[in-house]
Amino acid sequence: MTSNDLYVEYFGFTERPFTLLPDPDFIFWSRSHRRAFSVLEFGVITRAPITIVTGEVGAGKTTLIQKLLQAMDDDITLGLISNAQGGRGELLQWALNALSIDADLTGTYVAMFQQLQDFVIEEYACGRRVILLIDEAQNLSIEGLEELRMLTNINSNKDELLQLILVGQPELRQMIMRPEMRQFAQRVTATYHISARPRRHRRLRSTPPKPRRRDRVRVHRRRDRSCSRTFPRYSATGKQALRFCDGLCRH
Repeated sequence: MTSNDLYVEYFGFTERPFTLLPDPDFIFWSRSHRRAFSVLEFGVITRAPITIVTGEVGAGKTTLIQKLLQAMDDDITLGLISNAQGGRGELLQWALNALSIDADLTGTYVAMFQQLQDFVIEEYACGRRVILLIDEAQNLSIEGLEELRMLTNINSNKDELLQLILVGQPELRQMIMRPEMRQFAQRVTATYHISARPRRHRRLRSTPPKPRRRDRVRVHRRRDRSCSRTFPRYSATGKQALRFCDGLCRH
């Protein structure tokens, strides 16, 4: 019996706890995650050429991807690339493999690109859309991002035949913001960054907090003015008495 089975049996769980795998059934819908998922859905519905979602390590990006895969319609052909690396040409091989296209990966770049284009056009003729989703996109090089931009040129003059969704760490945003990437940035229709907000800790006080010195000075000044109006002939004495009687003026 493993430690996970022990937790399931002892606490009566229905699922194995403390797993590092991104399980969409246990996603925590914070405000940032809801907005990020809305951006992903917006990019899919509006046929955005490029949609980008970034976040720090452990922010739940891959879990959002798995949740998006569950919500995909049947008229969408999706290819998932979990860890794409390499330069120009190798990324095209990743795309062909993710879309399960029977192509000669040892052929020329032009031949592989033509095979991808023919597949996308055939899917469009059948009423289906093709989406290429790339996780850990911060590992892509500048040449790889430029190659992705060229893939978005496959269109029907009315509709985008190939959509791209890039999910990665903040380094991806830094690459796209470079001056030489302005053509790529123009293709980005929807983008969002999952921000990690620090937790707010509040200490419970058993006694009321003491006022700050500045606040005490202000209180004394207000009491001094009130005492001066109450005892105009003995303003100095009234002020001194007011300090000793804690502001309770008595005739």
